[in-house]
Amino acid sequence: MKPEIILTIILAIIVIDYVLEQTLDYLNLKRQKDEMPEELRGIYDEEKYKKSVDYQRTNSRFSFITSGFSFILSFVAIASGLFGTLDVWLKQYFESPIMLALAFFGVVFIASDILHTPFQYYATFVIEQRFGFNKSTRKLFFFDKLKGYALSAIIGGLILGILLYLIMTIGREFWIYFWIAISLFMLFINMFYTSLIAPLFNKLRPLEDGDIKTAIEEYSLKVQFPLDNIFVIDGSKRSTKANAYFSGIRKKKKVVLFDTLIENHSPGELVAVLAHEVGHFKKKHLVKGLILSVIQTGFMLLIMSLLIFSPHLSMALGGEETTIHLNLIVFAILYSPISKITGVILNIYSRRNEFEADAYAATTYNAAELQSALKKLSVNNLSNMTPHPAYVFFNYSHPPTLERLKRLNRM
Repeated sequence: MKPEIILTIILAIIVIDYVLEQTLDYLNLKRQKDEMPEELRGIYDEEKYKKSVDYQRTNSRFSFITSGFSFILSFVAIASGLFGTLDVWLKQYFESPIMLALAFFGVVFIASDILHTPFQYYATFVIEQRFGFNKSTRKLFFFDKLKGYALSAIIGGLILGILLYLIMTIGREFWIYFWIAISLFMLFINMFYTSLIAPLFNKLRPLEDGDIKTAIEEYSLKVQFPLDNIFVIDGSKRSTKANAYFSGIRKKKKVVLFDTLIENHSPGELVAVLAHEVGHFKKKHLVKGLILSVIQTGFMLLIMSLLIFSPHLSMALGGEETTIHLNLIVFAILYSPISKITGVILNIYSRRNEFEADAYAATTYNAAELQSALKKLSVNNLSNMTPHPAYVFFNYSHPPTLERLKRLNRM
């Protein structure tokens, strides 16, 4: 296939993806009603509902601007051959193909992040601040970015370096070896995220003795959940929004509660949230999800191995010769429609799992407490409880809160 045709396909994919996402965002925005729907009465009060609608609309309109900027930036960079120009310029300074590729992606990553930083800053210190969510400081904001750069350079550089080395030394069979390596990395992150990654950005402390800890330990003992440690994370230093999660595999489970979650919920509601997470463990959702991710990654790498050595891909981006890093960019774009389809399938699977975890929490603990927790989380986070079905289909890994509440009502 000629480079010109490949370039046309690339640009068409970018345009179609942009139009699809903007259409979904528009439908979701129009779904919001000024007058509170009847099904939300008893969950939101009038003032809080209006604030929620305002928050959703503000974010949606800002998203139209940021998405438009990203679309124009990507389209112009690809159509003008900017990536090919960057490749030619960097070749003056790097003889090693691996170092050249690492430098190429480093420049692209940093340039992209710098261009998007003003939007991130506005979202944090204007929009989130206006609605009372932001607790971050400017110092923390930029310090987080520096740590993110360092982490990306170390972990991202290592993974990319391994991929490039395998491609250049093994050839088309590289995908098998890299599949094994990336699968082990995914397992490692699942096991040690709370111990190694989270502390780089947040402080974790053991949950102190009291009603909450006692209630959690009693429930864990009742359902034979292998609880190792309960931590509280200082999420409040960045946002008032709340969350909870656990990490680890087999008999070493660490529960992490945001301090904002503890502040706004009763012990019973916190145990209900934990019971939902335990439901994922008992139903083996995490293990199955990891297996699906490994399979999906293997499929993607297999397709990559069929395209990665094509000289026409590099030339489509303005390259003068076959260059692996240019081919990786082209592959990422060409694969994105497949990624969209697999993402939708995984979201459907994930939403089903959320219903199952809710049912487990309702059966082993208390449906009313879980409903109360879900309502508080939605209201406190100003969540959109009436999203458009098409938006949910493409983008939601969790069912809308109203659907979850209705199912819990039947238990």
